[in-house]
Amino acid sequence: MQLQAGLYRHYKGPEYRVFGVARHSETEQQMVVYQALYGDFGLWVRPLSMFCEEVEVDGQRVPRFALIRAETPVFSGP
Repeated sequence: MQLQAGLYRHYKGPEYRVFGVARHSETEQQMVVYQALYGDFGLWVRPLSMFCEEVEVDGQRVPRFALIRAETPVFSGP
């Protein structure tokens, strides 16, 4: 599964910058590395499959994170 680096909007509204996909050192699970663009601008990781899944909102299926604008990757992952 490919994921573009760039700006994403969470289905609840906040925006995030995705840096790329990394591999968990123990399980080799693919994890998305991203940063909140609000508050303390914390860094986060989330399993790639969860980042890319759809959620149900008011009876509609929507992406958990929707790409706003693609950017050049900071690093290349798996």
